[in-house]
Amino acid sequence: MAEAFTRAWMSWRKVSRHPAPHAWVVRTALNLRVSAWRRRRREVALDGHDVVVGPDSAGVDATLMAALRRLPARQREVIALRAFLDLDTQTTAQVLGIAAGTVTAHLSRAVAALRGQLVSAESQEVTQ
Repeated sequence: MAEAFTRAWMSWRKVSRHPAPHAWVVRTALNLRVSAWRRRRREVALDGHDVVVGPDSAGVDATLMAALRRLPARQREVIALRAFLDLDTQTTAQVLGIAAGTVTAHLSRAVAALRGQLVSAESQEVTQ
């Protein structure tokens, strides 16, 4: 996110004329994260020698992160924008280029899927 703010500051003349500068920064941050994910996905770990521990999961429950990774991409995007960036439904819809009702549907499905995964993970921990 910091890099997105830096890019906005460096090209403020262009960004300030944008109809929604806040959305520009959010979309830039999302694009940077997707690019980083794609670069990391192409890397190959060598038999446990190159174990990657991401700073992005620091302070977040590992079970929750695993459950989030199992969601479809669009549901993860909606969760990230709505829950982590605290954007409203309309702004999220504009950033993703979809209808507000679609955002609500993706959020509902994502929350239901997370709830199901986390409840089953918790019940497995209790039985062990």
